Amino acid sequence: MQIAADLFLPFTLGLGYFLLGMYVMRTGFHQLAGERMQAFLLRFTRTPLHSFASGLLSTFILQSSSAVTVLTIGLTQSGVIRFPQTVGIILGTNVGTTVTTELIALRLEELAVPMLLLGAALWLQPRLKLRAVGLIVAGFGLIFMGIDTMQVMARPLEQSDTFRTLFFQSSHSVWIGLVTGTIFTALIHSSSATIAITMGLIGHGVMAMETALAVVLGANIGTCFTALVASIGTNAASRQVAWLHILFNLAGALLFLPFLANLASVVRWLTSDPAMQIAHAQTLFNLLCSLAGLPFASRIAAFIQWLIPGQQQRRW
Repeated sequence: MQIAADLFLPFTLGLGYFLLGMYVMRTGFHQLAGERMQAFLLRFTRTPLHSFASGLLSTFILQSSSAVTVLTIGLTQSGVIRFPQTVGIILGTNVGTTVTTELIALRLEELAVPMLLLGAALWLQPRLKLRAVGLIVAGFGLIFMGIDTMQVMARPLEQSDTFRTLFFQSSHSVWIGLVTGTIFTALIHSSSATIAITMGLIGHGVMAMETALAVVLGANIGTCFTALVASIGTNAASRQVAWLHILFNLAGALLFLPFLANLASVVRWLTSDPAMQIAHAQTLFNLLCSLAGLPFASRIAAFIQWLIPGQQQRRW
């Protein structure tokens, strides 16, 4: 019971700080450039490469691949852009979301309070742009505070025989890690939070690297849940966008799953820091999958349209 209590409080507080920080930071970015994102996406979707770049930059600015995907679903629902134009955007969002993870891995927890104070000071300024920057800085401060708080739960986990047994078993079956990452991310709507928790656990030696990487792959699948919900009741093109996101991330995860040991070896060669290893692994996974899929964007679009046909394509 004591271990459960020691886990619940830091986890709940830490996750709350983290998600609040993501929301505050996203609000600041949106105030700075969010209103121009729709025009930006419309302008730079003429080719798959342009769409890829616009998806990447939009995700970096809005700090949410789900937000960009939902925006894309809205544009296709209204008929402003066609589904084939969205393939590059979705591939770009997968790469853009890795920027947040790389920043989290820098372990700037000691800057959490100064960033909060600086963010609050900027937010009190009369100029709207300074206020937006203040939200971004304060958001990052909350994120790092949340990570620092969640790391407190690693100590009780190290002492828990049940938890050690679970992850010892999962090291022999990475499917457990994949499913865990998928479900948890779908529940909290944040792959960054799932990966941040994983970084904390592996940093304390609670989780094996292969298991952690499987959780990362699962987080990339779970983050598609928001897009799936957003596509309910929409037209065929919007549903195609949502299922493109899901099927592409699912296929990438399943293809990478047998090679997690190789991926672990590569990131260990890149850095000795476990948190950075997780961040680099997610970046490599998304970058390789997106770059591999980009030359086949038109074929991927044709396959999704065949799989989920529009009303005019249905045969009765």
